[in-house]
Amino acid sequence: MILLWEIDTPVDPALTTLMQTAADCALWAEGVSRRCAVSVRLCDDEAIHQINRTFRQVDRATDVLSFPMVTYPSGVTAGRADRLLRQAYDDDVDACMLGDLVLSVPHIYRQAEEYGHSPRREAAYLLVHGLCHLMGYDHMEDEERKEMRAMEEKILSAVGMSREEQGSVSDEALLALARAAMERSYSPYSHFAVGAALLCEDGRVFQGCNIENAAFSMTNCAERTAVFKAVSEGETAFTTIAIAASGAAPWPCGACRQVLHEFAPDIRVLVTWDGQVAEAMLKELLPNGFGPRELMK
Repeated sequence: MILLWEIDTPVDPALTTLMQTAADCALWAEGVSRRCAVSVRLCDDEAIHQINRTFRQVDRATDVLSFPMVTYPSGVTAGRADRLLRQAYDDDVDACMLGDLVLSVPHIYRQAEEYGHSPRREAAYLLVHGLCHLMGYDHMEDEERKEMRAMEEKILSAVGMSREEQGSVSDEALLALARAAMERSYSPYSHFAVGAALLCEDGRVFQGCNIENAAFSMTNCAERTAVFKAVSEGETAFTTIAIAASGAAPWPCGACRQVLHEFAPDIRVLVTWDGQVAEAMLKELLPNGFGPRELMK
């Protein structure tokens, strides 16, 4: 999913990274195959108060506001509304516009403290809650509320942010996130788009895509993009990496195998292409690997 950010107030980049991952998972969980986009504004309480008063006639600040672009029939959500999504296509972003979200950053931190969980979990929840509204879910009636809560939990669990916070990310979700990352590939020379989703021991997921350069040796693979993003955020313990492409199995190149071995010699590698999935352990792909452990002997 394309998130069109408008950030009016300081925010931890780790929150926006997680929110992007959750947005990608939302489309997978809902079963939407079309490329979609959402405008997301992160602001302070004063700004969201003004928006709430202007558009909803509610004179107070709140945590999240949703403004859908698609009007769904009763009982229908985005996964069963392909025609409506097609009508919401926007040439400027080359995607179907689902609508706009406004989130209060102060509310993220305040409610995280109130509910006893991390700002990361609260940020993911508020984004997912808003996205569910944009996909046609509501919580006015008991049955609707149950359906919406179930979808929210499915998405949050897929990014390791369930109610227990350190949930288990399924292989299916990880592969879907790799495919979503593939859509952001910059590969004008090889035309071989690759996406990766790296699962950390703490349940976080970092996505990456291949980024090519006219000086070919400067190209960075999807796997290394994901690893470097994770390490730059302070995470160095990884359990699984999923890699997606089309046309051929995207097993990691030698350089990527070496970078993965640096941090996680026992990592599991999943690859998917053209509807197929294969699996191997990094030790099978890089036997007798050399890394920091060997230097300490």
